[in-house]
Amino acid sequence: MRDAIPAPGGYTGASEKPPRRSGIRLVRHLWRKSSIAGLAVYAVALGGALGLASADWATRGGYPFGGVQVGAWTAWPRAGAANADPYTRAVNARRGEIPLAVGEGLLLTAAVDDSGQALDATCTYRIGGGTPPARAWTITVAGRGPREPGRPTVREGFTSTEVLRSADGRFAIALAPDVQPGNWLPSPRASGPVRLALRLYDTPAAASVGSLDRTSVPAITRLGCAS
Repeated sequence: MRDAIPAPGGYTGASEKPPRRSGIRLVRHLWRKSSIAGLAVYAVALGGALGLASADWATRGGYPFGGVQVGAWTAWPRAGAANADPYTRAVNARRGEIPLAVGEGLLLTAAVDDSGQALDATCTYRIGGGTPPARAWTITVAGRGPREPGRPTVREGFTSTEVLRSADGRFAIALAPDVQPGNWLPSPRASGPVRLALRLYDTPAAASVGSLDRTSVPAITRLGCAS
């Protein structure tokens, strides 16, 4: 009987199990490595997607923090402050707006009426009463979201110098989809939510927002909605 001649590497030609086992170990090792790397890439991608989605959600609407509720309105005394939070600065940048600085005035916004119902473009509202003391003010309306393409802009707001007033100096603005007598503010879109903005210029209320109450800001009353 002939002696088996050892194969190179110390193995006999009759058995290849050791190299096969080494290959399996190598494949398992590479699989573990690729699995760990894949999980790491997946975790980074998921974290980035969630971060971008949450940032988009937080800056898509109004300011997320720092509001003071006054009736249906929310005052934002720090919207234009130099030390405003990052989300507020991001909202300003996304809107392309230059907010009122603390010493310049005060911004108030409203997305609901006095009953707490969301403002709807298909409904008619009466916005009236008085405003806090200010050298001048403006009331504007905008749709919450992108402007409807092809929809003409008739009017977006009123100023304190052009609004029609009653004998006692008070005013009433009709926010409605159809033409109204007097101070008519057209709905900015055919349907969907809308948002009002009241800007007070050179007002002492900017330094004492806590002194404002429901009677000092314009009332927002729903009169009816299209069926």
